[in-house]
Amino acid sequence: MSNPIDQLLALKTWAVVGLSNNSERAAYRVSKLLIEKGHQVIPVHPKAETVHGQQGYAKLSDIPFAVDVVDIFVNSELAGEVVDSAIAIKAKGVWLQLDVIDEAAVDRAGKAGLVTVMNRCPAIEYGKKI
Repeated sequence: MSNPIDQLLALKTWAVVGLSNNSERAAYRVSKLLIEKGHQVIPVHPKAETVHGQQGYAKLSDIPFAVDVVDIFVNSELAGEVVDSAIAIKAKGVWLQLDVIDEAAVDRAGKAGLVTVMNRCPAIEYGKKI
């Protein structure tokens, strides 16, 4: 399984950065699909809201257990800081959502051994598998 998309979709525990209870946001809909596909979703948002019945955390470093994938739904300008946090918590991979672009951060993550996907959406990728 050399395809990074398939590698990340095979992992179970996803921290979704930028996930809140705003059902109009893409993060809300995508995280619901991830749960339907069997993933554990951990909301990460400054408000630390419970979303889809899952306890939220204000930041990645607050999560008291291992995270496989950090799914990043923040503006590109903020993505690098989130990627650095993902490296710090020893996540296995980072997924930068559609239109979240930070080549330098993805390069840092790759050099730290994380599987990286940028400018893609897991919901769209799952849709391609049907």
